[in-house]
Amino acid sequence: MKILAVDCTAKPASVAVLEDGKVLSSAYTNTGLTHSQTLVPMMDSALKNAQLSLDGIDYYAINAGPGSFTGVRIGVAALKGLVFSDEKNCVPVSTLESMAYNVAGLPGSEDYVVCPAMDARRNQVYTAAFRWEGEEVHRLMEDTAIPVPELLETLKGYGCPVLFVGDGASLCYDASAEAGLTATLAPEQLRYQNAVSVAACAEAKLKAGFEPVGSDDILPVYLRAPQAERELKKRKEQEK
Repeated sequence: MKILAVDCTAKPASVAVLEDGKVLSSAYTNTGLTHSQTLVPMMDSALKNAQLSLDGIDYYAINAGPGSFTGVRIGVAALKGLVFSDEKNCVPVSTLESMAYNVAGLPGSEDYVVCPAMDARRNQVYTAAFRWEGEEVHRLMEDTAIPVPELLETLKGYGCPVLFVGDGASLCYDASAEAGLTATLAPEQLRYQNAVSVAACAEAKLKAGFEPVGSDDILPVYLRAPQAERELKKRKEQEK
């Protein structure tokens, strides 16, 4: 099973090719260039380094959101450009769920609730919660946008330490002690979105019986409306 995976839901972008859990190649950039500039060249490079063409790929996986509104749209559009719409070989993945795979196999990871947190600004995060049991990840909380204090109270209810990942991890960790929550940060190199984890998550979903979809069925996932849309709605309400 060969999977080409893509992530550009935040400032970095990455592409990876996995075969039956083995990383054949990967590319990662965080240079400040737009994803529209870097994504396609990274796809070409990842395939070339894996000595594969698109014809050799069985499935295409992507973090479909939540994340940067622009980044998510670019990633979904790029994937649609690669795949014929009548082929059912795409696996959309939750950005938050894929980040739980960053710490798969990390010593002691089974002792924690893994909490991916992406900074949504204004002391809010996009978040969810998962628990590793053996080689399987179990979802404890659905993807949501939530204020940090509310998240910490929810996590306390699980009654065990929390391992934070994501670009909002430090925000949550810094507030955890005052909230009475025992928590730790994932190592820096394992904290952020990565296409390798996207592919690992997609592979697990396929093995669990997920039915792949066509590229036309992949849509960006947003947990709240874009800021411009929220501000427009607020102005209209104030004008009433």
